This record gives sequence, structure tokens and C-alpha cells, in this order.
Amino acid sequence: MIRGNSILLRALEPKDVDLMMIYENDPEVWPVSGTITPYSKYTLEQYYANATQDIFVAKQLRLAIEIITEVPGMEMTIGYIDLFDFDQLHRRAGVGILIGDKNQRRKGYASEALSLLVKHSFNTLNLHQLFCHIDNRNEGSLRLFSKVGFRTCGVMRDWLAYDGKWHNVTVLQLIRPTVIV
Repeated sequence: MIRGNSILLRALEPKDVDLMMIYENDPEVWPVSGTITPYSKYTLEQYYANATQDIFVAKQLRLAIEIITEVPGMEMTIGYIDLFDFDQLHRRAGVGILIGDKNQRRKGYASEALSLLVKHSFNTLNLHQLFCHIDNRNEGSLRLFSKVGFRTCGVMRDWLAYDGKWHNVTVLQLIRPTVIV
């Protein structure tokens, strides 16, 4: 478990499959997740089974984002944060985040979760860099990653196709600082 001030990042549990069914099957998420059809419960159960493997084996890590409450057992999972395309040789990984509970967006939880994941990636996993690809129309995500220190390193034109149009994607990167706080 990776604990922050108001949220914690925890390993996936079997109970997360039902919540992933809701979040991953939201058509609003599909353009950024590269999906065009709903996931079955069986598919998500198989994903969960793989997600419990070590990042060095699975080459990815998904953590649940949970709001810390004062009442034990009343924690609330609001989304997920991922490391993917984990490359041990070049010490890098991609980052994705989803606050699936729309009522919990714009409250600073994503920023805290991303900051915690960055520290874990650099301090524990010994990564050198993190990267992400963000649809240019997703201004909230562009602000979030910039706020945490990611910098634009390029734009991929006509990278995503949805809503009958082509969309550009900004590539952002965070190189490990010499001092990590």
C-alpha cells in the first residue's frame, strides 16, 4: 500500500472486478483507452489474475485509488492508476490514470495519486523516466501531468480516431530528477 494524505494506492483485489466493469465499460473512456467494445466480466477477471503478477513479470502495474476515511472499512475506490509498457532495461514505463467516479473528479485525488506513483516509480522501482500520451482535447489531464512535472516532448498528429474525426495526442515525459522528494 502506498499512503498519501487523502488517498492510498493499493493492489487490486477481487472486489475490483465489479468496479472495473463500470469504469472500463464507460463509452466516454473508450477513446483514450483504445477500446471500442465493452469488456466482459470474464475478460476483467482474467485481467485481474494477470494484474496480481509482479511488474517485472507482467510488465504493468495497476493500483486502485482509494479515499482514506476515518472509519475503517468505509474506504471508497474512485479509480485506478497504471504503469504499462514497463521496460526494465531502459528503466521507463507509461502512465495512465482514471478517476472513474465522476463525483470525485477535480478534488485533487488524481494529482495526489500521480505524485505518489511518480515517487514509487523513481524511489522503489528505480525507473529513469515516465511517459504518457494524452488526447489534446483532454485539457484536465494535460494540466494534471504538467502540474506533477511532466513536460511536453512532442505531438503525434492524427493519432486517435473517434467521433468521425482524427485527434492529435501530446506526448509528455518526466525524467527522474537528481533529488526526489
